Amino acid sequence: MKIVIAPDSFKESLSAPEVAQAIGRGIKRAAPQAHILCIPMADGGEGTVDAVLAATQGQAHINRVENALGKPIDAKWGWLPSQTAIIEMAAAAGLEHIPADSRDPMLASSYGVGELIRYALDAGAKHIVLGLGGSATNDGGAGMLEALGLRLLDASGQHIERGAVALNMLSRIDSSGFDKRLAGVEITIASDVNNPLCGVMGASAIFGPQKGATPEQVKILDAALEHFAKCCAEQLGTDVSTLPGAGAAGGLGFAALAWMGAKFRPGVEVVAEIGGLAAAVQGASLVITGEGRMDAQTLLGKTPMGVASVARHAGVPVVAIAGSLGKDYQALYAAGIHAAFSLVAGPCTLEEACKNASVLLEERAQDIMRLWLSARHNVI
Repeated sequence: MKIVIAPDSFKESLSAPEVAQAIGRGIKRAAPQAHILCIPMADGGEGTVDAVLAATQGQAHINRVENALGKPIDAKWGWLPSQTAIIEMAAAAGLEHIPADSRDPMLASSYGVGELIRYALDAGAKHIVLGLGGSATNDGGAGMLEALGLRLLDASGQHIERGAVALNMLSRIDSSGFDKRLAGVEITIASDVNNPLCGVMGASAIFGPQKGATPEQVKILDAALEHFAKCCAEQLGTDVSTLPGAGAAGGLGFAALAWMGAKFRPGVEVVAEIGGLAAAVQGASLVITGEGRMDAQTLLGKTPMGVASVARHAGVPVVAIAGSLGKDYQALYAAGIHAAFSLVAGPCTLEEACKNASVLLEERAQDIMRLWLSARHNVI
């Protein structure tokens, strides 16, 4: 009996590999004979590098770059033997690295992301997977492009300041120093966000407030991104600002699409492909997935749905474990999740659930496995 375990991380508690290991221990308590395959998952955001490295035995690299406010930070990225680099933009420019009282989307820059890409190019990368999610920035990826050699100049020919608000001063773009190695590299954007760059569904309006932007700042940020997109379109001869995903990670998706020839793919699809999930579920009896919270929003490209899609093609049932089950989580049943269970067995605080997540996952996995075995043997 083969059981495939393919969960996302439980944010602020356990990484995807840790979640998979805890579920595996619970299964073994109920079914010692079970053959378990752990394929940690992610959707392009936080935890993507850890999930891919755990699933592939890839190599971790750590380099010093700038965070979103220009402070030095050690950022991790992954390297696979296929000359593929796995980069989370949040490792350099993530909201998690900026104290709540210091967050400023008007000034935050994605420059450190470009530095990570440079390290990958120096290592000889032929394919870069750029995971977008959890950003502290709203600069349209301008900082990333500057780190890769693009010069953003004002009317007097001087470099504009970093950050979104300075984009309003942009007058001319000099691409003569843009890293030519990018032309020979395949860039894949891994994200579950399909928003355009600007407008009511754009990066500023939808995600700006999460990064600390006031309603008035949202208007300024949106205007800055619109101006940046116009200048880029004049330089490149094409406008990609309305494409799905252009608004991901504060508009970093736009920069990658416009200047790096990137291809946009759902993050969970990319991680599943790299981790070999489709091959793993062949011949499996059951797939167990999960994430910190599951509700109707999970349908919008989150990890459990990506896992369910792969399992459905193989004709394998899927059970999910979540830290909590939110409103309308039952909608998941029509989309390929056969059953969903909450992590906790009774009332407890979020802090308690996070602290005891490993033990609770073992217990729920054991319960699920006992029920599964009873059904298989017609004991119920």
